[in-house]
Amino acid sequence: MMSSRAVILAAPFFFWSGAALAQTEIPAEAEAAVPVQPEGPGPDGGGDHISIGAGAAYMPVYQGAEKYRFQPLPAIDIQLGRFFVNFQDGVGANLFDSESVTVGVGLTPADGYRKKDAPPGIGKLSMGVGARGFVKFRQFGFEATLGTTKILAGSTKGVLVDASLSYPVMISEKLMLNPSIGTTYGDKKHNNRYFGVNAQQALASGLPQFRAGSGFIDAKADLGLQYRLTDRIGVGVVGGVTTLLGDVKDSPIVKRKTQPFGIAFVSYNF
Repeated sequence: MMSSRAVILAAPFFFWSGAALAQTEIPAEAEAAVPVQPEGPGPDGGGDHISIGAGAAYMPVYQGAEKYRFQPLPAIDIQLGRFFVNFQDGVGANLFDSESVTVGVGLTPADGYRKKDAPPGIGKLSMGVGARGFVKFRQFGFEATLGTTKILAGSTKGVLVDASLSYPVMISEKLMLNPSIGTTYGDKKHNNRYFGVNAQQALASGLPQFRAGSGFIDAKADLGLQYRLTDRIGVGVVGGVTTLLGDVKDSPIVKRKTQPFGIAFVSYNF
């Protein structure tokens, strides 16, 4: 995990802003979960674009941690034909794309935590890579996203399912607000590897042994703001809160069940 799965879900909403902020108008069918270049075909839909920038997140060092840190993050949104590179869906391709539905697949990073950030004796959880499939539905200005990620190497090697709902609001030609809610579900392998404490870890850390079953990991809500400085340069911020759910909230490594986070970025649209 990159400290919080909610940050991963929120990041694309505000890191891909260059394409959106280069537009003077966003149609009603525009993406809600990702308020950037609309994805549907046609004159109002999204076409090829490249948006690159930089941002930073203030977030827990892992889900449930007491400590926070600033984390630099890239701001990338590239769309060339059916192929894409972005923060939420990774590197991949859209298999089907219409004004109301998009279906795609990609490879995405699978996050972990550093040894120095985890409680003493727990050890690190390495970064990895996962295969992600997703479907996005757009209707009445809303966008609902459902995605599944199977971690192939590193990290927990488990399965994650994420769902989100958002609704972007154009306040003016330059200012957009985007409220969003979301949740994440993990299988037993993922939840136990991330939040569990085995016998060896318990002996080394002094924490009790703990096994987590499959179930919902968290729920999150956030609000983002994007502002177009010029036709090509945009800035934005997002603030949100995540709360842990189910078995994982009772893990001995969890110090705070509810955690705020923040993200800021600047991006350039080519």
